[in-house]
Amino acid sequence: MSRMRAVVQHEFGGPEVLRLEDVEVPEPLPTEVQVRVGYAGVNPVDAKTREGASVAKAMGGFPITVGWDVAGTVSKVGVGVTRFAVGDRVYGMPRFPRACGAYAEYVTAPSRQLVAVPDNLGLAEAAAVPLPATTAYQIVTDVAAVTAGRTVLILGAAGSVGRFAVQIAKSRGARVVGTDGAGKLDDLAAIGADLALDYRTQDFADHVGEVDVAIDFVGGGDIKRAISVTRPGGLVVSVPSGDKDALRAEAAASGVRLTGLIVEPDRTALEYVSDHIAAGAITVPAPRVRDLTDVVAVHRELARGMVKTVLRVAG
Repeated sequence: MSRMRAVVQHEFGGPEVLRLEDVEVPEPLPTEVQVRVGYAGVNPVDAKTREGASVAKAMGGFPITVGWDVAGTVSKVGVGVTRFAVGDRVYGMPRFPRACGAYAEYVTAPSRQLVAVPDNLGLAEAAAVPLPATTAYQIVTDVAAVTAGRTVLILGAAGSVGRFAVQIAKSRGARVVGTDGAGKLDDLAAIGADLALDYRTQDFADHVGEVDVAIDFVGGGDIKRAISVTRPGGLVVSVPSGDKDALRAEAAASGVRLTGLIVEPDRTALEYVSDHIAAGAITVPAPRVRDLTDVVAVHRELARGMVKTVLRVAG
């Protein structure tokens, strides 16, 4: 059997449980493709799962390999695959919340959970897209059903998911108000935010009036103020973990619906984002690139809120 490098853990714990090992290369089943991974995106869910939280129960028994965001080149196609051929550049977040094993030189995935990488997007940038962009699409389009003329408030709008949420909401004709740190406000304006506010010095409740949809990527006390500025009959989407029952009760008392979201692989979502990337309507900033061998350091930095990072696997 062919062998490959993969980041493997044999127990839950801190970043030090991540080890680079030689393992068997997975072979594609019918309707699957094998992908030579160029870059693997790093997301907060990776660290939570590594610790034994989040979707850890769906990973199966040890050893496990975390990571879902994959960008690479099709290296084999299984029987029945019609979407791709060997050599095609693809990306996606296959199998979530079950194990994908993105921190490895090869992965296999259902072909319909992958999408062609736009010609104007490098593989490093592509690896930073799938999970954040799919999450943003499902919130804005499926959960909130944002349409033209709606006002959308996004807390943490310059984060990896928030940035896509701003651009997707704008692509659907919404007015978007985003909050983040002062150093990120120019970027929010550049990607289409109609109003960008510094959460440290500007109270959004003093600026937004009434909103149709509020999306919280931050957590903490701001979510309650977001409920207070959402119109009766409006929607608040709370993404961070926490006591959703208490928040739902508070929202209901104001005539507002509150919900969360767990993302799932979604070819429709990623194709929408890809089309807008190809047209220049959605931009993807260059992520920080680190080698697969640096995975322990990257996970340590992830706990401190590092910038968006991808792991170079094949380069």
